[in-house]
Amino acid sequence: MQVDVAIIGAGAAGMMCAAYAPGRILLVDHARAPGEKIRISGGGRCNFTNMHCGPHAFLSENPHFAKSALARYTQWDFIDLIDQHGIAWHEKTLGQLFCDTSAKEIIAMLRGLMQENGVDLRLQTQAQDFVKTVNGYEFNLVKDGQTTRVHCKTLVIASGGKSIPKMGATGLAYDIARQFGLRVTETRPALVPFTFPEGRFAPLAGVAAPARVTTGGTSFDEAVLFTHRGLSGPAVLQASSYWREGSPIDVNLMPDTNLFEALKEKRSQSGARKLTNELSHFLPARLVETLAQTLDLSGNIADQSDAKLAGITGALEKWTLHPSGTEGYRTAEVTLGGIDTDDLSSKTMEAKKVPGLFFIGEAVDVTGWLGGYNFQWAWSSAMATARALA
Repeated sequence: MQVDVAIIGAGAAGMMCAAYAPGRILLVDHARAPGEKIRISGGGRCNFTNMHCGPHAFLSENPHFAKSALARYTQWDFIDLIDQHGIAWHEKTLGQLFCDTSAKEIIAMLRGLMQENGVDLRLQTQAQDFVKTVNGYEFNLVKDGQTTRVHCKTLVIASGGKSIPKMGATGLAYDIARQFGLRVTETRPALVPFTFPEGRFAPLAGVAAPARVTTGGTSFDEAVLFTHRGLSGPAVLQASSYWREGSPIDVNLMPDTNLFEALKEKRSQSGARKLTNELSHFLPARLVETLAQTLDLSGNIADQSDAKLAGITGALEKWTLHPSGTEGYRTAEVTLGGIDTDDLSSKTMEAKKVPGLFFIGEAVDVTGWLGGYNFQWAWSSAMATARALA
């Protein structure tokens, strides 16, 4: 089989690139359907971008690398695209944009664009045995025991990272990068819940509270969710990208309240009430009960001195915890790290020393915050390559 562009991986980046790249396009994936991460994201409604998307919201060994692609295909460009296709959407908190109806609308749009572009989509098919040739690349397509040799001028790797292996995620992109002499940075699970020693937060499973979670000098204000195995919720998932094994996290359970002043006011107004009852105005009652096991919250609020109230406030504003680990790639939304950006062109995503070889999407060492940023990187990096090929 002879094609102009072969794209490995029919996720968000691979489909977007296939929809706009020129020439004869082959798109290969071992999954049964394209865009599976799109389908399950955002509770089935796909958090497809973020109004506030910019380089500040991405982690990379080179924080400047993402600027070019993000500037040349922005969140507004993708919003225009879905508007043209009649996909209704809404904004949730912090600029997060979701489909009104279903993530399947995004997949259908991309499949339609690929069909218009004449893309040859091969599903439940393995791509393997890649070699560089004088005129491009060769590799084998394997399906149902049958092998087809493919010749392509350009090879685009969009097979993602290691996150959610039950959906077929592998380290294929990293293997191909290393095969052709590109460096791969350390990879780790990101946007992932923390785990704690057995049963630490089991009594609080299902309880959520607004909080500020800080680790590695970076803080995020959103909800924290207690689980049977540890901590989750948006603030925790965000912080996980900055956390390292053995490091603590600080949880401020009162990020927007001057608790010390509020409790002093309660003391003067309703001193006969129990301190735990007053704290339950600010925190979930089950959380207060659990905190009372380590903090002295006994007695009426009238019995509490300023020093005692200050000590309680300080403990709630800086609750230092030591995660034992994370849930790992099993539930991580993305993979932190990847193909070294020093080996890629920030304008085209092409390997600097291997002409005709491109890497896009999650496989690259560019990892976004929670909230649609990683999908925008998929769209932007894919368009950088598609336009370069055109």
